Amino acid sequence: MDAPQDQRGIWQALVADGRPALTFVGCCLILSGGFALFVASMGQFLPHDVAFLGMTEKDLCAINECRIVHFMEHDRVSFGGVLIAIGLLYMWLTEFPLRAGHAWAWWTLLASGVVGFASFLCYLGYGYLDTWHGIATLALLPWYLLGMFQSWRRLPSLAVNFRSPIARDQWTSAAAIGRGSLLAMSLGIVGAGLTIQTVGMTSVFVPQDLDYMGLTVARLQEINPRLVPLIAHDRAGFGGGLASGGIVLLLMNWFAPPSRSLWQIQALAAGIGFTCAIGVHPAIGYTDFVHLLPAYTGALLLIVGLALTRKACFTTE
Repeated sequence: MDAPQDQRGIWQALVADGRPALTFVGCCLILSGGFALFVASMGQFLPHDVAFLGMTEKDLCAINECRIVHFMEHDRVSFGGVLIAIGLLYMWLTEFPLRAGHAWAWWTLLASGVVGFASFLCYLGYGYLDTWHGIATLALLPWYLLGMFQSWRRLPSLAVNFRSPIARDQWTSAAAIGRGSLLAMSLGIVGAGLTIQTVGMTSVFVPQDLDYMGLTVARLQEINPRLVPLIAHDRAGFGGGLASGGIVLLLMNWFAPPSRSLWQIQALAAGIGFTCAIGVHPAIGYTDFVHLLPAYTGALLLIVGLALTRKACFTTE
């Protein structure tokens, strides 16, 4: 007897449970992050940046040892690393806990997505609308909404058991201490993202930023009155992305039981994020220890957490 034929249409197969649409969003975030890293590493501005400023990167590089351009590159490299990390985390959430019908994964995607997409609205207060970023956001939003709607329809329940797997461990065990370290790292990332976003919406710079550039805000405004709004836009994007990714890490470390894939995705995603955020600083000569201390602390918590949870994650059936 012939096997029954699959009568689904292409569209039905692609959007059936919402996961392909959400995976597509994750892939696009990874590609966007890679593009941001490439452009920043080349020391180039995007065409709409040049049009907004009325200056090229070469014009700005002639001022104070190119420190302004290098500072902007450091924000954009960090943002690119965050986008890649979020994309990887979305793909893990979609393929593992959401596929298994765990409601906490859906709520995690919702919370992270709301913060990430809403951060674009912060740009409107800066007097600069990044058209490329706006188009990319508008293009991704329907796929995100479609994936969330379709996956919601197929979840057995939206109820969440808020008792974390860590509660089943002895708090003195290595695995529990490691999980606590990863939770602390995640909270720190969320806090850092919200702080950067707040600074971007207010003062834009911290004192170490101005010391690195060797310029005051007034001097930056004299150079070009549109320069500070452009930098503020970069800070808002980075801060919003950082908070969005931190939310994913926080909730997955609270809810997800130990597993090989959980350990691997955190090592990969968070590792890329910290490598970009920390590595770009010595590359441009911005090595202020106080400025980098939060990133150093987060990276240390990641290493400790991964080291202490590895055995439990890799021996779980």
